[in-house]
Amino acid sequence: MKKLNIIAALGFIHQANAQGSLGDVVGNVVEKGTTKGVYGAQVFILDQDRKYIGSTDADGRFRISAIPAGEYLLNIKYYGDTMSGIKVKVPIDGYYNTGNINFKSGVLEFLAIDVKADDGSIKLQYGELPVKEISALEIDKSPLKFDVKGLIASMGSDVRLTDDGELVFRGARKNDMLYLVDGVKASEIGGIPGVAIGRMMVYTGGLPAKYGDTMGGVVVLETKSYFDLYRQWEAEEIKKGNR
Repeated sequence: MKKLNIIAALGFIHQANAQGSLGDVVGNVVEKGTTKGVYGAQVFILDQDRKYIGSTDADGRFRISAIPAGEYLLNIKYYGDTMSGIKVKVPIDGYYNTGNINFKSGVLEFLAIDVKADDGSIKLQYGELPVKEISALEIDKSPLKFDVKGLIASMGSDVRLTDDGELVFRGARKNDMLYLVDGVKASEIGGIPGVAIGRMMVYTGGLPAKYGDTMGGVVVLETKSYFDLYRQWEAEEIKKGNR
């Protein structure tokens, strides 16, 4: 009985942590060479023993919700034909838009799009929230990767690091902020090494209701896990043509 209680507690903690770093994938599936939406296609992501599923509507639109943040491969199944290998990157508290996907069995093909360089300015998620997000790859290249607070302060002019090593958001008082580490509230994050961070997002204003117990800012931090490392390895293998 004691072992069962421990296992149940660990499962509850894992579920609570996962809820703090979820995102969505949205997009459109169209018939190859046309703009006509594919209706009733199953769109899904496989992650070990878990499966996240959505389906396309009459216009070909789909949305898969509540996916743990990270990089995945998206698959589409339609009348027995399967299209796989579509890389998606799910952000924390945000969504990844695939745009239009031309459906063809066994072939990965997208409509042409214009790509512009990211100048590092504040992004808008859901069109209303000023947030800054940094990935593990960007952290690894940063000279501040071993200084988490310095890394946060470098992400925007709304965040300042005081002489005594405390973070201040937009003129708020010291320590008037909220830290979330793997979905769990924390009073301090200075001891977390940058190499252990999978992704990090900083809210500097317009806080969602679930973060509404602070007048300063919110730092949402997710540490690396086995699944992050596995998906990174899987993506590299696919890129090399080994899978």
